[in-house]
Amino acid sequence: MTYSTQMDAARKGIITKEMEIAAKKEGIKAEDLRAQIAAGTAIIPCNKHHKSIDPNAIGSKLKTKINVNLGTSRDWSDIDMEYGKVQSAVDMGAEAIMDLSTFGDTEKFRMKLTSECPAMIGTVPIYDAVVYYHKPLKEITSEEWLAVARMHAEQGVDFMTIHCGINIETARRFKRNKRRMNIVSRGGSIIYAWMEMTGNENPFFEHFDELLDICEEHDVTLSLGDACRPGCLDDATDSVQIGELSTLGELTLRAWKRNVQVMIEGPGHMPLNQIAANMEVEKTLCHGAPFYVLGPLVTDIAPGYDHITAAIGGAIAAASGAAFLCYVTPAEHLRLPDVNDVKEGIIASKIAAHAADIAKGLPGAMDQDNKMADARRRLDWEEIYRCSIDSEKARRYHEEAAPEKEDTCSMCGNFCAVKNMNKILDGEIVSIFDE
Repeated sequence: MTYSTQMDAARKGIITKEMEIAAKKEGIKAEDLRAQIAAGTAIIPCNKHHKSIDPNAIGSKLKTKINVNLGTSRDWSDIDMEYGKVQSAVDMGAEAIMDLSTFGDTEKFRMKLTSECPAMIGTVPIYDAVVYYHKPLKEITSEEWLAVARMHAEQGVDFMTIHCGINIETARRFKRNKRRMNIVSRGGSIIYAWMEMTGNENPFFEHFDELLDICEEHDVTLSLGDACRPGCLDDATDSVQIGELSTLGELTLRAWKRNVQVMIEGPGHMPLNQIAANMEVEKTLCHGAPFYVLGPLVTDIAPGYDHITAAIGGAIAAASGAAFLCYVTPAEHLRLPDVNDVKEGIIASKIAAHAADIAKGLPGAMDQDNKMADARRRLDWEEIYRCSIDSEKARRYHEEAAPEKEDTCSMCGNFCAVKNMNKILDGEIVSIFDE
């Protein structure tokens, strides 16, 4: 039996090889994953032309996945440098790479990703259209916007962020309801400006059926972009954000009718106490489609540390139903991240994802934590390093300040509670000062 997309296969009762691979990683039956994909609550972004991909599934009932944003800019256009970050991200366990390139030979970089990288590859065609046509924004036609989306699909991109929800109606709502930070989405601001300058409807909204034709043909997952995501705490959960989310829910149903997989992009900046409620609103308005969130960042005043503010919000979001976390680096709001920033961002997001998976009660989620606890009880430093989310840093920190007693660390020495409890429970004498 033939099928067009992973969703089409799932609805026909077919378990694809991608489903089998992804289900094995999740520790669940392939049939269970097939049922989730058929319902739209899980997805496997996997373009037919991306031959090097190692498939993963995304869904709220599955392990929380991590996306890493990378790409060239006018100030940093070294493709080799960016691909070095890609390799580092994959080595550290990132399941997806999103190419946000806005300068240079973007096609060369994108083709390298889809031919060599095993992670899911995402792009934002709106960015690339501006680079590709290299002409005044208002002169780009609706047909040209869609042509770039088609080119990305043909080149093997697994998921595309398309800002469909910022239509004329959304723009009017935005004008009526003034925000502190306006629109902070790059793609959203570009389309909004194009609409204002041309007087035309958002081409991705107006020609959504043509976009679905492209996605169905190549099995590209639609990542419905949140052009009106809040860019500061004061704009969170306003009528503009929720109105756009409602539009994305309507577009989700249209995509599902064509067997096109969908995920929904979510808020950027949001007070801690609003995150869980936002996850519930998304589930309701977007019919349980997987939620992909940037952060959310829970404070606006920590530039240089926004990987931490995002990890706090990401842990709460994922524990409350988000399926996919877009990492945030310490360089967020400041500059293009370097290799060390990428590492810090990935580690922070992995911690958030892992904490959420434990909170969700996923089978086996706490196994590594239990191994770590056992290693610490035994003061088995090599095993402690192996169990660490960043083994290199754990080893370096312990060895940089070598303790007098090899079986302890330099903070506690003979005051080590673990060491002393092991001794007393074994019937040995506990001696703090070696008297």
